[in-house]
Amino acid sequence: MTYTRAIGLTCNKVVVLIVRGLALSRIHPNVLTFVGLLINIVAAVLLGLGRFSAAGFVMLGGAIFDMVDGRVARETNQVTRFGGFFDSVLDRYSDLGLLMGLLVYYASINRPFYVVLTAIVMTASVMVSYTRARAENFIPLCKAGFMERPERVVLLIIGALFDRMAPVLWVIAALGNLTVIQRMAFTWQEAKRLEEAQLRAPAAKVK
Repeated sequence: MTYTRAIGLTCNKVVVLIVRGLALSRIHPNVLTFVGLLINIVAAVLLGLGRFSAAGFVMLGGAIFDMVDGRVARETNQVTRFGGFFDSVLDRYSDLGLLMGLLVYYASINRPFYVVLTAIVMTASVMVSYTRARAENFIPLCKAGFMERPERVVLLIIGALFDRMAPVLWVIAALGNLTVIQRMAFTWQEAKRLEEAQLRAPAAKVK
């Protein structure tokens, strides 16, 4: 067994224990989602103050709530359409809140270039989610590309904990916008395939 595999299994066991404990407490999954947002707001304030290490640890706490709310909903049979919608909306607020904290920090130390870079990352973060949501109005599923929300959160946590936020922002900006392009290309291909299948269907009936 590799070290990575061992770490993954250990972390999963910890998450399972947390989920079981929260399920027994009968707390509503939407409350967990909201608490996750509040934790990320605290992290955003710390980022704005330049306290990156502290923000990184707080973001870890927010990430735990992000991981467990859906699992608790399934464990307690409280999965609802609104719950999924609520989770997605608050995730967007969490993402943008953290990046707003970085905007405030870079503006306070007079680094306009990184203000712009952070704004590009904000745009990419929104567009990655938007392209999937919009695409899935036309095609069954659109998860093309690498830079989804979990990857972005992990990178921001690494950037904060190890004081490497600048290179992390470059990576998210590049791969985030690449993911948007990949989703556009994937949606074009899938939409074209579905349209061609629909055109062939009447022809097959005529025969």
